[in-house]
Amino acid sequence: MRQFEYAQGYWNPYVGGVALGLVLLATFYLMGTGLGASGAVARTAAVTAHVVAPAAVETNGYFQEFYKSGKPHPLMNWIVFEVIGMFIGGFVAAVTAGRLKSVVARGPNVGVGARLALAFGGGLIGGIGTRFAMGCTSGQALSGGATMAVGSWVFMMAVFATAFICAIFVRRQWL
Repeated sequence: MRQFEYAQGYWNPYVGGVALGLVLLATFYLMGTGLGASGAVARTAAVTAHVVAPAAVETNGYFQEFYKSGKPHPLMNWIVFEVIGMFIGGFVAAVTAGRLKSVVARGPNVGVGARLALAFGGGLIGGIGTRFAMGCTSGQALSGGATMAVGSWVFMMAVFATAFICAIFVRRQWL
């Protein structure tokens, strides 16, 4: 298999895929649920908002679930530690591969400011959609797909189809 310059220092995708599958299997076995990340973001937002306006959070229809009496602190949840582990793992992987550097990945036809603005805008839209959908794409694809949930498979096919269609309009920014 030909190794492209931009892929040097990364794991072989087949090895990475098998490793991810084994992590997912272990998560189902040990935690009784699959992988995801958006729950940690929601819990962090609840804690942050609670510091600023505790009364508003405790009466908010969404955030109050994190602060019901008898429940542990919102950050004392396995998904928060999963996300912390992802950051640590990503850092270790970057260091060991010699890829830890400050760079904005972009094509030759887009400036750094535009790239950052588009990334922020896309992340914001994705984050809002994630909370409306009550879960993130990774949880939907990995955990839902692994359990053969039809909705997860339909969702992911729609995501990939949309990405391929949108790529037609933005590919020149990256070539």
